[in-house]
Amino acid sequence: MTQRFELIVEDGNIRLDRYVSERCDISRSRAQKLIGEGYVTVDGQLAKAGQRLNPGSKVLALIPPPSLPSLAPEDIPLRIIYQDNDLMVVDKPAGITVHPAPGHPSHTLVNAILAYCPELPGIGDSLRPGIVHRLDKDTSGLMMIAKNDVAQTSLSHQLKNRTVIKKYLALVCGHLSPKQGAIEAPIGRHPRNRKRMAVVSTGREARTQYQAIKYLGDYTLVQVQPETGRTHQIRVHFSAIGHPLYGDPVYGKKSPLLGRQFLHAHYLGFRLHPNGEFVEFGSELPAELETVLEHISGG
Repeated sequence: MTQRFELIVEDGNIRLDRYVSERCDISRSRAQKLIGEGYVTVDGQLAKAGQRLNPGSKVLALIPPPSLPSLAPEDIPLRIIYQDNDLMVVDKPAGITVHPAPGHPSHTLVNAILAYCPELPGIGDSLRPGIVHRLDKDTSGLMMIAKNDVAQTSLSHQLKNRTVIKKYLALVCGHLSPKQGAIEAPIGRHPRNRKRMAVVSTGREARTQYQAIKYLGDYTLVQVQPETGRTHQIRVHFSAIGHPLYGDPVYGKKSPLLGRQFLHAHYLGFRLHPNGEFVEFGSELPAELETVLEHISGG
């Protein structure tokens, strides 16, 4: 499904390709390609990638889905927490990408789900059938998957209206203070490293609530509830305030004990369609994360 972005430039003197990359969450090279192919206009006119934008200019960007091989079911073990005729809740393991993307054409969560739900290809985006939200490849935990268009619409509306409750358990470096609070800072593409996100003034609104659970040596185990769903939001926000996630190789530093960031989506609450019943699901910490807690606690 082609995405449509209608944007009004706030801060001028920025290159068009950089602006489209940051605001549409795509790589700069792809932004340049789309601009060159006429998918982007400025004030109704075709433009060049290097054009400098003026405040108040209107940018229209059409972002078509990337070209990928056809989806195919794969026999990948999948832990299904709940399912009915409309949706399923799965417990995604770390190390698996949610949906096909450049560099990950197969062996994804979608490929695994297709083996359980052959009817899924007709639901929503052809490249992300049934997917209404995502977890990073190396983040584990609960995800909801739509099994029909009605459920897809219902879940998407709940996410947009911020009535879905998602809670994570994270281990952050240092003693988090205050113990309870919220991080509010806009997130966009890093200006120099396109594979990273960062807190930037031109980014999109992002808010993360947190509650420290306990201090463990030089670390803090914290429950996190993001109110928005920006790429790498939790990882970026905690790194920005000087408390990067334990083991995060991108926004912190690697750990010899854990090959990924310590982040697990342990709680999910939303309303079922069509009766509106509010349901809640939980997931315990994976064994590798429990092992880290035992180690730093001296267990």
